[in-house]
Amino acid sequence: MCGFLMQTIFSRMMGVFIIGITLLSPAGVGAIAVKDVLQVGENAVVSRGEFLRSAVILSGFDVEKGKRVRLPFNRPVPRNLLPYIQVALKHGALEAFGEEFRNARGITRGEALQVVVALRNLKPRVTGPHFGDVAKGGKLEAAVHIAVERGWLDPLRQNIFGVQRALTGKEATLLLQRVQGEAPISKKFQRSEVPVVHIRLETVPVAEMPREDVLKSVWRIINQLYLYKKEKLKGDEAVYSAIDALVKSLKDPYTIFMRPTPAQEFQTQIQGEVSGIGAQVEFINGVLTIVAPLPGSPAKKAGLLPGDQILEVGGETLNGLGFLDAVGKVRGPKGSMAKLKISRNGSELEVSVERDTVRVPEIELSYVKDIAVVKLVQFGQTTEKEFRSLIEKVRDSHPQGIILDMRDNPGGLLHAASVVLSCFLPEGSTVASIAALDGTYNEVTGHPPVIDPETRMVVLVNKGSASASEIVAGALQDAKRATIIGETTFGKGTVQQLIDFTDQSSLKLTVAEWLTPSGGKIEGKGIIPDILVEGQSDRDDQMLRALDLLRR
Repeated sequence: MCGFLMQTIFSRMMGVFIIGITLLSPAGVGAIAVKDVLQVGENAVVSRGEFLRSAVILSGFDVEKGKRVRLPFNRPVPRNLLPYIQVALKHGALEAFGEEFRNARGITRGEALQVVVALRNLKPRVTGPHFGDVAKGGKLEAAVHIAVERGWLDPLRQNIFGVQRALTGKEATLLLQRVQGEAPISKKFQRSEVPVVHIRLETVPVAEMPREDVLKSVWRIINQLYLYKKEKLKGDEAVYSAIDALVKSLKDPYTIFMRPTPAQEFQTQIQGEVSGIGAQVEFINGVLTIVAPLPGSPAKKAGLLPGDQILEVGGETLNGLGFLDAVGKVRGPKGSMAKLKISRNGSELEVSVERDTVRVPEIELSYVKDIAVVKLVQFGQTTEKEFRSLIEKVRDSHPQGIILDMRDNPGGLLHAASVVLSCFLPEGSTVASIAALDGTYNEVTGHPPVIDPETRMVVLVNKGSASASEIVAGALQDAKRATIIGETTFGKGTVQQLIDFTDQSSLKLTVAEWLTPSGGKIEGKGIIPDILVEGQSDRDDQMLRALDLLRR
C-alpha cells in the first residue's frame, strides 16, 4: 500500500478544508470562447496536440510563426503545431510529456493540468489533499492541488484523482471553460469532502519496524513449506490480519484499521446517510457503545439511549470482536430485525430494532414564540454550507433569544463547527487548540459574526453530545457568549486522522488532542454545563429551562 489520502476526524470526520478560487480570463483574451478553439466530441479522447494548441491560444500568448527552436523530443512534431509547442516550451509546459510528445496520443487528465498550470505560471495557495495515484512532491501533485483548490476538475473518487485517465472532450471543454471563467467552478471539493490536514507524516520520525526480518522470514517460510497453503493462505487477508493485530496492540478505542468495504461504508457517513439501526457508536473499553441515536432513526424509535452498551445481536455475543466486526453484526439489510441485548446502567434488556437506511436532517429551525430554536443533528456538509445563511434569516426575524440544541449530536466536520461558531463570535476567535506531535495550533473563525452579541443565547447538550458539539459548546462557554444547559457531554477530545490507501482500505489513527480555547481538557471529561438539568423525564426539562432563562 503506497498511496494514501489523509483526513482529520473528530468523532466521525473533521478537517480543515480547501478554499476554491475562480481564475479570471487573461487580459485581452476574454472574447475568445473555449468552444471556438477546442472542437472535439464530448466522448472523444482529446489529443495532446489539440489540447496544447487550445491551451496556448486561450492563455493569450503571441504565437510566433516561422521561428524555429530546438525541441526536447526524439521525434519531430507536425509543422502546424510547432508555434504552439515553442510557446509551451518557453513556459515549461512540455515537461509532462517526457522525451516523446506524440501529438496524436490522447492526453491524460494529469498531463492536461500540468500544461495549464505551467502556461499560467500558477502555484498552489494551500497544500492540497493526497491522492493515491499522485506521486508526492512533484509538479503533477502541485497541478492537482491547484485544480482542486480552484474547482477546475473533480477527483474520480475520494482518494483517487485519475491523473492517468484519458481526458475526454467534455472534460477538456469544461476544464478550459472553468480556467477562463466561462463556466462555474466545481464546488464539490470546496470546503467539503477533502480536508487539508495540519499534521503531516513527514514531520514524524520514521522508525524501523522491529523484527521486520522475522516477519518477512515467516511469510517466506509459510509460502514455501506450509502444507495447506493453497486452501488457507489468502495473501490480502493475511496482511490485513497482521495490520489488525498491530493496530489493536495500541489499545486505543478510536484507532481502527478498516478493510476496503467497511472503509467505503465509513466514507458514506459524511454525506449524511447512515445504514443499519441509525445510531452513532464508539468502542469503549472493548464494548460497542451508543454515542447517540439519530433523530427519527429506528434506534431512536426503539428507545435506545446514549451510553447503551450492545452486548449481543440475534443471540450472538459481541464479546471478543473488534470494532468493525461488531458494527457488522449490528448492520444488515433494510427491513431486517436486529435483536439486541443492551446493558444500561448495570441492567440488561432486550431491544428489537428494524434496520433501515437513515438520511440525517442536519439542521432544524423552529420558533417558540419569539425564541429561535436551532437543532443541529450533526456537523456535516449541510451544516457547513447552509448554517450561516439560516442564521442570517434568524437574525432578520429579530428573536428575543436563540437556543442552539446539540443534544445527541455526535460531531462531524471541524470546519462545520468553525462555521457555526463564526455566526456568534468575533472574527478570529479560537475554535479549539489542537495539540499534536509537531506542536500546538489554534483553529480560528474566519468570518464576522451574524448575530448581535446582545442577543442572548443558550446551548443544550447531553451525554450524546460529542466531539464537534463539545468544540462548539466549549468555545461558547469559554467566551461567555452562551449559557450551557443540560448534562455533561460525552468527552471525545482526541483527533483521528483518516488515511485511505490505494486498495480502498483505511487507517483511522489518533494523532492529536483538542482543547477548549482556554485550554480545558475534554477527553474523558466532557463539557460541564453551567446549569445541570437531567434529561430522563417525559417532559423536556432542559428545553423548558432554556426557554425560561431567555424569557427573563
